[in-house]
Amino acid sequence: MNEIISIIIIPVLTGLLLFFVPEKLRTFKAIVSLLISILIFYLTIIIYRADVTAFKLNEIFGRSGINVFGLDILQAARKYLTFNSDNLSKLIILFISIFAVLILLYSIAYIKAGRVKNYYPYFLISLGCSLGAVLSDNLLLFLVFWGILGITLYKLISGRDEESSATAKKTLILIGASDSIMIIGIAIIWRITGTLNISSLSIPTVNTIQVIAFLALLIGSFTKAGAFPFHTWVPDYAKNASASSTAYLPASLDKLLGIYFLARITTKIFILNEWLTFLLLLIGAITIIVAVMMALVQHNYKRLLGYHAVSQVGYMIIGFGLGSMIGVAAGLFHLINNAIYKSGLFLSAGCVEYRTGKEEIDDLGGLSKTMPVTFIASLVFALSISGVPPFNGFASKWMIYQGIIDFGNGAAIANKLWVVWLGLAVLGSALTLASFVKFIGGIFLSRRRTEFESVREVPPLMYLPMVVLALLCVVFGVAATNLIVPKLFMPVSGKFQFTGFWDSTFVSFLVIISFVLGILIYLASGIKKFRIDDSFIGGEKTQDQSSYPAPEYYKTISEFGFFSWMYKKAEEKWFDIYDLAKQFVLWVSHQFSEAHTGVLPGYILWVFAGLIIMLLIMI
Repeated sequence: MNEIISIIIIPVLTGLLLFFVPEKLRTFKAIVSLLISILIFYLTIIIYRADVTAFKLNEIFGRSGINVFGLDILQAARKYLTFNSDNLSKLIILFISIFAVLILLYSIAYIKAGRVKNYYPYFLISLGCSLGAVLSDNLLLFLVFWGILGITLYKLISGRDEESSATAKKTLILIGASDSIMIIGIAIIWRITGTLNISSLSIPTVNTIQVIAFLALLIGSFTKAGAFPFHTWVPDYAKNASASSTAYLPASLDKLLGIYFLARITTKIFILNEWLTFLLLLIGAITIIVAVMMALVQHNYKRLLGYHAVSQVGYMIIGFGLGSMIGVAAGLFHLINNAIYKSGLFLSAGCVEYRTGKEEIDDLGGLSKTMPVTFIASLVFALSISGVPPFNGFASKWMIYQGIIDFGNGAAIANKLWVVWLGLAVLGSALTLASFVKFIGGIFLSRRRTEFESVREVPPLMYLPMVVLALLCVVFGVAATNLIVPKLFMPVSGKFQFTGFWDSTFVSFLVIISFVLGILIYLASGIKKFRIDDSFIGGEKTQDQSSYPAPEYYKTISEFGFFSWMYKKAEEKWFDIYDLAKQFVLWVSHQFSEAHTGVLPGYILWVFAGLIIMLLIMI
């Protein structure tokens, strides 16, 4: 199918060509990139509506293939260059292309000179490789596209200072290490099955080697998506990368790809045993709570959003861990919902940074009047991620809750603990709402500082993508039961019946009625007639000068018993797998350096010891 090859090759080749265009022509590069992304969006719609599934690359160019020195290149590579556009792939590539168009539109006004070098070439290469990874039916071909995305993720951090450079290096090392582990899993799959075609695999996890293969691929999925304990690069990336880069990669593409691969390995490549199901549910619950607890105490609003990007992954993991049709549909639905409102939140953060130059909540306040569109969009995104009806986050979380309750009918240990999974998932939503009260209140609703009196709304090119994403939050919430889930997600998971009486349109109607009644009661009761006066403290006027930063209300959490210990250890990077690995490598290096004393007999002993070890391995 020519469209499938086109959506991979066109953005990659265009991105490579844009490297030769000078940076001073960034507006030209932006317009070309936007036009290419619109073309890709059009082609993905064609693919989404088509019936073609698996095919090989040489089928497009004819049976003769491409001959080089008498060797048919495509014929030799045909078993690797295979693609598959099933319902899951079509769903993911459709939303990848949607986010690409919206974020590129935002970037035209947001990306300034010198912010990110070669931003648009790397953006298009990321787009093409993301689509290639999702459509690949061969694990080696998938790994090629997957690995390139690790490089573009690294290059889309500006590296403007030592901290951002360290973040870029950390991201590259973590993603690269997980890719290396994935290679081990893919090698095991080849050894035990003799094939790497995803559509041909269905491996039971009944022995140790099969479980190791599953865990190796799971680590790659978790690292890309940002799940515990491989999540620590996400908050750092969110803080140090540009808002558009974060909205494009960690918030949308990496989540879509990481959870897409999780869907593949849990529903297609492997058949999970009950202990692996328990492991997924446990990691999902831990990811929700640990990340949201870290988000609660953040003062930097970009790191706060980064931790919430991690927390939401936990809900998706739980959905796929349930293994039921409603669980898979809920996991996919929450994946798309999260990409929508999480990208919107990062774009909103970029708008605030664009106009104020501030990244700390303590330094902001009162921007709702001067930036009304950004405020309203941010409020919609905050309510959505917090699971407040009638927005989309509530719809997908409610489906996950329903799936957990149905899961409790099973007899395995994971099934018997359904109350634990449900309680932690609901608690995570409550804590998410609490942290976004700080986010919205501290940035938009507290007292406006005098230095921000002249702040105005961002250009239309920046707020239009946020408006579209906010509207999607509403539509995906209101029409979830009757339209969105049946049309988009049931074709992937299979048809199922919702538990109990629940209709998203009816719930939305009740919410609207309650708001209308509340407004009518407010207007009719005369409550609006109240007196505003200054505080009296020794006759001094203090109302206009006093303020209390929003994050200070959450300071008690970090000082309370066990939480105080946990936050202290988190600051010391006890839970950062990257830092722990770095410290271990440095320790081993130090031990080797201590052993090299410069005495010749000592070196001779090292040589003989190495030879003996090699002989033992060979035997």
